[in-house]
Amino acid sequence: MTAPLRHDPDCIFCKIIGGQIPSRKVFENEEVFAFHDIHPAAPVHFMVVPKAHIPSLAQATPEDAGLLGRIMLLAPKLALEQGCKPYPDGGFRVVVNTGAEGGQEVHHLHVHVMGGPRPWARG
Repeated sequence: MTAPLRHDPDCIFCKIIGGQIPSRKVFENEEVFAFHDIHPAAPVHFMVVPKAHIPSLAQATPEDAGLLGRIMLLAPKLALEQGCKPYPDGGFRVVVNTGAEGGQEVHHLHVHVMGGPRPWARG
């Protein structure tokens, strides 16, 4: 039996997932929603978010392990579809900001996937 989906009616990502706020969708299935970042930091920059409202990676539980694994396996497939060159000469970066000191601005777990030519690299 699957746990019910968690939802926060005040969360901007929950609103994007629910279609209340428009986004440039990259991918969607029953568990995750992926969309382009509105302030891209790289030529390819999108986010993969669970549909369940998990505030941050710090709040993920052992029950979320399968979902987190599926997100990480989905990232390379979507990165290639969005224009990243294949490994090993191409590639992409995966970032999960967690908490205020980790740079998290939206408190709904999200995985940034960034790639493309490296002039965007900032050290």
